[in-house]
Amino acid sequence: MVMEETTTTTIIMEAVSTLTPSHLTHLTNSIHSSTRRHHHRLTFLLSSPSIFSLTLHHLHKLSLSQKTHLISRHLLSSLHLLTQSTSPLPPPISTTMRQREIDAVLLLLLLCETHNHNPEALNAPFSHWRLNLNKIFSNTLLIMSSCSSAPPLGGCLGSVLIPFIETVSRCWRLVGVLDCEEGKEVKEVAASAATVVSLPAVVVSVGGRECVICKDEMRVGRDVCQLPCQHLFHWMCILPWLGNKNTCPCCRFRLPSDDVFGEIQRLWEILLKMGAG
Repeated sequence: MVMEETTTTTIIMEAVSTLTPSHLTHLTNSIHSSTRRHHHRLTFLLSSPSIFSLTLHHLHKLSLSQKTHLISRHLLSSLHLLTQSTSPLPPPISTTMRQREIDAVLLLLLLCETHNHNPEALNAPFSHWRLNLNKIFSNTLLIMSSCSSAPPLGGCLGSVLIPFIETVSRCWRLVGVLDCEEGKEVKEVAASAATVVSLPAVVVSVGGRECVICKDEMRVGRDVCQLPCQHLFHWMCILPWLGNKNTCPCCRFRLPSDDVFGEIQRLWEILLKMGAG
């Protein structure tokens, strides 16, 4: 899953460039709202010695896999924003995170960024970390606010989209670096129950169609299952299949799943197709 950050950023930019003006406006508004909430929360966290101490202590107790899952949930919510205008199905996984989780992931990302660009701030005693991080974060907000004086579209790209895309790229890289199963193929996962229940039934109107799972003909007038990719299957054939795999037997179209890493991969494939199309 590891990918160069510059490559990741390029892929996302290419995907965003294909959006219609109305979709782009909706995306920037959603990102702006989400970013403001996160900035306000991080500002509060860094200004409160008690909340900062509790959040830092919580991070120290998390295992590597738990930190990876935390960043993955944050990454997934960002990918949902980027793909919500083109994804044919609603996401099955709730991207809502508890306040404690949000505080932890925001602080973790800030610590990682500080470690890369201002490591001396973390070489100080723990008692100085909050003040050092607060100063670094405040300076970052000042720089971002100065970019918003650009023209409307430039302001959106400079102060909203580009920082968001860079954060998504860093999360992607961190998940790849921290993932204990680095380098392995994405495991097969079942389609989410909510997705399966919402699949439509259609009546076969043309004879000669074959269900590729059982190889039997789908009789005219019979109700069959239609996947979002438009391929048809007998219900008794496709339901067990989707209980083990979230891909179409014909074209490998991915349906939503309840697996965080599987969803990240699915939404990333959507971004790749957006950029290529």
